[in-house]
Parts: sequence; structure tokens; C-alpha cells
Amino acid sequence: MLILVLVESSLETVPEKLWMHSSVQRYARMRRKNPQFILLDRSYHHAAMKRLDNSEKRGRPDIVHYALLEALGSPLNKEGLLAVYVHTINDFVVWANPETRLPRNYNRFVSLMEQLFEFGRIPPKGAETPLLKLKQQTLTQLMREIQPSYILALSRRGKPRTVEEAISKLSGEKKPVVFVGGFPKGHFEEATVKLANEIVCIDREMLETWTVVSRMVYEFERVLSLPKKRLEV
Repeated sequence: MLILVLVESSLETVPEKLWMHSSVQRYARMRRKNPQFILLDRSYHHAAMKRLDNSEKRGRPDIVHYALLEALGSPLNKEGLLAVYVHTINDFVVWANPETRLPRNYNRFVSLMEQLFEFGRIPPKGAETPLLKLKQQTLTQLMREIQPSYILALSRRGKPRTVEEAISKLSGEKKPVVFVGGFPKGHFEEATVKLANEIVCIDREMLETWTVVSRMVYEFERVLSLPKKRLEV
């Protein structure tokens, strides 16, 4: 099984220090929601975000949306061979049930994430096993809980490796974890780097998060001969 973690992801509700900013207030009125229950989104809150630390890494929930669609819709996940977590820039962790089918529409995804941050799970009540679950947790705490056998982090600051080379090393591991940055620009924090057993760069240019996710997942499927096996059934 492959464990995929979107690390330091640009997924958060609007910080309290921005609630009274005009752009946030305007957007909140349009959505008819309290500012504390809406997602930070650079498309709407760019002016307000100038006040934030690490602003270049924040306010891009669309990155998480696309990456999750790639991962959860993959044959690897359909075969029960993929576990997906989203670690956010503010140290929350989202666990995604493999059976979760996220909305394709971005606005519906945003509403779902806002509900998740408000109630801590989706659905808020009823189902014994939620489709999505949120808890405050650092990346270090998550790794302590998972107890991976090997952690591979993907970064442009890593050693040059092809996707095939990177994944071939993981195929023999009992509990491999792959870190993929869930942010638009910048680099992993030092605390994240220290958790990794190896850091690799798979391309000379920066690739979009969802592109990296799809390539890593497919290569892991290929190593397991999964595409052929699924056609033979």
C-alpha cells in the first residue's frame, strides 16, 4: 500500500486577523456566511492576504481539490492500495476515506471543506465511518501515528531521480509514504525535510501538485502490474 500525504497544503479557513478586512467582509456577505467559516482563497482575498506570513504558500484550496480528485479516482485507490492524507499549513490533518467521491465542481468542494472545518467530519452526523475527518495534528504526530517504513519527499531541492527510480525504491517497503507539497510555490519547512528518509527531484521544472500525484500513483500501479491485472479480471 502507498500512503500519500499532501504536505503543508494551502487549505485553511480565513485567519481571525483578516475577518474585518473589506475583501473578506464582502466575500462573506456574498456567501451569506460568517468570515470564520469560509475558506481562505487568493482569488477573493488577495488584498487581505498581504498581512499574512508565508502568504505565497496560502489560499489555494483548488490545489488540494485537483490532487484529491486524481488520487481518489485512481485504480490504485479503487483496489484499496492507497491511503490519502492532507496536512495543512496550519497543522490540521484531513483523512480521506478511500470510498469518498469528491464533488467535481470547485464551489461544491469549497462548501464541503468549510463544513469539514466547522464540524470536523463529513457527514457531520450519522455515518459510523465518515467520508472525511479533520483533526488538529502536526505532520510529525501524523507520522508517529502511521509509523511508515520509509518516507520519500518530492522537492526541487532533492536529488535528481526519475519517477521510475523513485518509486522502485518504495515498492519493496512495507509502509511507504510519499510527501507532495500541497502549496503553489516555495519549499518544505525544515521540520518536514527532517522527517524524510530521502528527498528527490523528478523534473527540472516545477510541476503542478496534481501532476506529481498522478505520476507517482500511476508509477506505483505499474510496479505492481495493476493496469494489466485489472484488464484480466
